[in-house]
Amino acid sequence: MSENENYDYEHDHDGDCDDGCEGCGSDCDSCGGCSHGEPGDMHVPFNAYSSVRHVIGIVSGKGGVGKSLVTSMLAVSMSRQGFKTAIMDADMTGPSIPMCFGVKGPAMSNEYGILPAETKTGIKLTSINLFLENETDPVVWRGVVIGNTAKQFWTDILWGDLDYMFIDMPPGTGDVPLTVFQSVQVDGIIVVTSPQELVSMIVHKAVKMAEMMNIPVLGIVENMSYFTCDECGKRHSIFGESSIDSVAEEHGLKVIGKLPIRPDVTKACDSGTIEDIQFEEFSPIADFLVDLDKKP
Repeated sequence: MSENENYDYEHDHDGDCDDGCEGCGSDCDSCGGCSHGEPGDMHVPFNAYSSVRHVIGIVSGKGGVGKSLVTSMLAVSMSRQGFKTAIMDADMTGPSIPMCFGVKGPAMSNEYGILPAETKTGIKLTSINLFLENETDPVVWRGVVIGNTAKQFWTDILWGDLDYMFIDMPPGTGDVPLTVFQSVQVDGIIVVTSPQELVSMIVHKAVKMAEMMNIPVLGIVENMSYFTCDECGKRHSIFGESSIDSVAEEHGLKVIGKLPIRPDVTKACDSGTIEDIQFEEFSPIADFLVDLDKKP
């Protein structure tokens, strides 16, 4: 494969088992992605030409809570602190990371593997949208194929040397989060939620899955906590009063940030200019990760 050749992803996604295992008859759909029913460590090696110090998954129990926004701002904030950062967009059916940064495909490759895209400030990222002929094309794949694609983002992308990789997970507890948690050595997860009545159930599901996978929950970020009126300066709880502190206490977790509704931030995500935004309310979350980096 020549330098910077457009990468064709379809040949690797027929749902067959590359190992040709007898247990599933080369049909991954019947064995859950080639685990062959054997217990033990299923983590796969990171790309041979890459290294990463911290891998953090960004999860939510439901869609529409701003998980991709939080993921994007985490990468932007840590990049501004001087850390080498990257985003792996594992939300295959609803990818939005490239749009937030104004990045378009096609993905390129060289003789060593697939090259990540790079934003204007040097954040590396990959997303299924970069491999589609048209970014609006739907990803109509079976679950195991989607899960294996997420795994290949870990093994086949030439990430280089990173301080932080943030993995934008799809909402819920389905195939992709399971595959990522089984395949990738995740240091911890950040749960994103909103101030609504069903928040307790959503957080509980995310925490229980993390416990099942032996992955630490680093903290909770509540998005859309409030809106500050431009004219009177008063805070308004658009989605009702928050119960996140009591929910966090119930699960023994830390609330590391409460983010307001800011139309300018939403507009920046839609226009691909998230790196230009100054999001002061995000500072406690960035400080939390800086402190995490200082720990041995």
